[in-house]
Amino acid sequence: MKSAGLLQQLDAKLEQLAQAVAPHATKSTRKARFDEQLFHSHSTRLGDYLAEIRQTLAQLKQSVQDGRAERVAWMAERVVLQMSALQRELATMSLRGKETAPVNVKENLYEKLSEHQGYERRLRGMIADRESLLATQETLAQQQQLQREVAALEGRLQRCLQALKRIERAIENRERQS
Repeated sequence: MKSAGLLQQLDAKLEQLAQAVAPHATKSTRKARFDEQLFHSHSTRLGDYLAEIRQTLAQLKQSVQDGRAERVAWMAERVVLQMSALQRELATMSLRGKETAPVNVKENLYEKLSEHQGYERRLRGMIADRESLLATQETLAQQQQLQREVAALEGRLQRCLQALKRIERAIENRERQS
């Protein structure tokens, strides 16, 4: 009798959670949100995690029917932890508003490529400006300052070029998969 009451409470809590998840169930995020030990799913949609909680609750009910006390305790704890994790995720979704996955990743990669090419042009221009100023400086302190600036800009340029290569490889991989 005690188990039946607890199962009913879990069912009620799960239905409340399902109603809260419903508006967000199919929205994707950039990466999976939960620990692999808590959820088997590596999905980016909350609806998939809700489905896993339903499955865990069904397994809990079966364990209760089978009279497997140790498994019941473990499954009950797992259901409660999964539900709590999903509730916390819902509570923080407004803070993660900017993290939703882009609708068209391909366009996003091309935008990033264009943006980084712009960074590269500006950095090369800044380096050229500093080097031309370097030739006109008379004091050693001014020359050293400009040399430090050039070195810092060259470091930024190298990181920018590395990012460009990563983006280009990602575009190539996407086009091969298409």
